[in-house]
Amino acid sequence: MRENESDGAGGWWQPPEQDAGTSRPGPGAPPPSDSDYPDTIAFGTPPGRPGPGSQGGYGYPGQGGYGNQGGGAAPGWPAPEPPPGRRSPRGGRLLVYVAVAALAAGIGAGATVAFGGHGPAPAAGVSSSDVPGPHDNASGSDASSAPLNMAAVRNKVDPGLVDIMSNLKFNGETAEGTGMIISTSGLVLTNNHVIDGATSVRANLATSSSQSFTARVLGYDAADDVALLQLQGASGLTPVIFGNSSQVRLGTPVLALGNAEGHGGTTPAQGIINALDRSIQASDEGSNSTENLKHMLQTNAKIEQGDSGGALANNAGQVIGMITAANTATPGTSSSSGSGGQLGFAIPINSALAIARQIASRQPSATVHIGLPGFLGVEVAQSNSSDPHQQAADEAQAGRPGRTGTAINSCSAGGQRAGVPLHVAPIAAGALIVGVVCDSAAQSAGMVPGDVITSVNRQPVTTPGSLTAITGKYHPGEVVSVLWVSRNGIERTTKMRLGEGPAR
Repeated sequence: MRENESDGAGGWWQPPEQDAGTSRPGPGAPPPSDSDYPDTIAFGTPPGRPGPGSQGGYGYPGQGGYGNQGGGAAPGWPAPEPPPGRRSPRGGRLLVYVAVAALAAGIGAGATVAFGGHGPAPAAGVSSSDVPGPHDNASGSDASSAPLNMAAVRNKVDPGLVDIMSNLKFNGETAEGTGMIISTSGLVLTNNHVIDGATSVRANLATSSSQSFTARVLGYDAADDVALLQLQGASGLTPVIFGNSSQVRLGTPVLALGNAEGHGGTTPAQGIINALDRSIQASDEGSNSTENLKHMLQTNAKIEQGDSGGALANNAGQVIGMITAANTATPGTSSSSGSGGQLGFAIPINSALAIARQIASRQPSATVHIGLPGFLGVEVAQSNSSDPHQQAADEAQAGRPGRTGTAINSCSAGGQRAGVPLHVAPIAAGALIVGVVCDSAAQSAGMVPGDVITSVNRQPVTTPGSLTAITGKYHPGEVVSVLWVSRNGIERTTKMRLGEGPAR
């Protein structure tokens, strides 16, 4: 079961008149004192409160708008009307992380069991020495009186940026974001949510879309929203230049650069740092969960969908933060109507580089995963019950489409949403299978919806959540022994070789 964060926001800043020569608003008024901000800014619709997703959802450009203010002292504003077209994924979650996606209805959030990766990295030749450290910020780069030369900053930063395209096969989705090149050999830093659920990733140089690479996921930290990729066959690339986020001050002029709205290349947005050390409580309506991102840089630069993983640079062209979240308005509309203001958030670059260095050195932790997880290929019920029949009832109550009869044994292709099994194995406890992914270990073993997994490598599985917890230590290529009961009551033990699962 995995959590996926989502954000919406409220704030004090009113966007100024648009700068000449840029498609996004420029910097606003001088920042207020830090005491004007709440200690924690809550995003999205709080768990248990009906939100826009219940009316069809809000999501990425092409699907709708963004989340309502969920709490905290900052004022909020109503969500904009969603344009017609695609709906949000996974039951209409509120998604305000800045990654553009073209989405279709897919496997529910947290429903696909992926065997987690906590072991040696599959990336030979990559070491912590390949990840640079921060450098002192250039003199005067934090002065609000120092003008920001947008063209000069772009010339320094753009060659080190890539457009990232993630294929989320098992969810029937594609997603686009941004990444920063950190080594000449093609190491790329980005957000975890840009590649979350990806079965394959490609990256184009932002300055030359004809230069395209397959990107390998070396590891990720979902809790801190950082991922490290390797562009296959890359050499002689131009890395971005890093500053020192611990030296950033209020009022520092900044330029946000990323794959805004997924159009490719970069679109600049000027602004200032208007708060430091912000904590964001992100509410995910789809999974009724919250995530916390801490120590964020806050800016009034107009962050767009698709900027995730992009650069927040100072006026010397040094990257001081990795763009991560915003309360962006619907594309084509203005957020300056008096109902709220633009707030963007970036992970301090010192923190992001430290996590990238841990991944490159192949040192897993409670939050850092090395490589991709192994993949069994079953979709399990979103339920906390140990009773498989209750799990099926919980799925039906959650709005699963239809019911799967005994004659339907087919696997689920990418983007297909499994129904609730009509027939459930006669067993008191275990993890109910509600769907099987095509070309997976589970399909090869003959598993079908309605079967129930009761143990993995002799460790009892009592709930869907326990299956995820038990299998978190296994990797692609490993063989596990799975005990399961078919829906006609036959107990079976099958050895399964795990495939390569999507990033989580």
